[in-house]
Amino acid sequence: MKRATKAALLSGLVCPGVGHIWLKQYLRGSILMLLALAAVYVIFTVAFQQAQTIVDSIVSGDIPAETAAIADMLSDASNDSDSTALTACKIIFGACWLFGIIDSYRLGKELDK
Repeated sequence: MKRATKAALLSGLVCPGVGHIWLKQYLRGSILMLLALAAVYVIFTVAFQQAQTIVDSIVSGDIPAETAAIADMLSDASNDSDSTALTACKIIFGACWLFGIIDSYRLGKELDK
């Protein structure tokens, strides 16, 4: 398998930046990986906070433990101010992922020549 293909697969399937690190582009790979992992951390933190709020509401009896009530509360939670930060983190992660695949493939192509 050529370096370009292997680097692109590593960046696409493992984590953004891994393909760069495999190509010995340590700084670029580390920056991509840190950005992607920071975005994932924020996404999971917001999701956990929303889930905890819903669980607390169910335990306290504010909402019944029914699917429709939980779905309504989830849709209300997605309209909060956290959704802007969540959307930004999703865009950052997607950009890191896409850039990681394309750039590691490009760098691998240069090394394959």
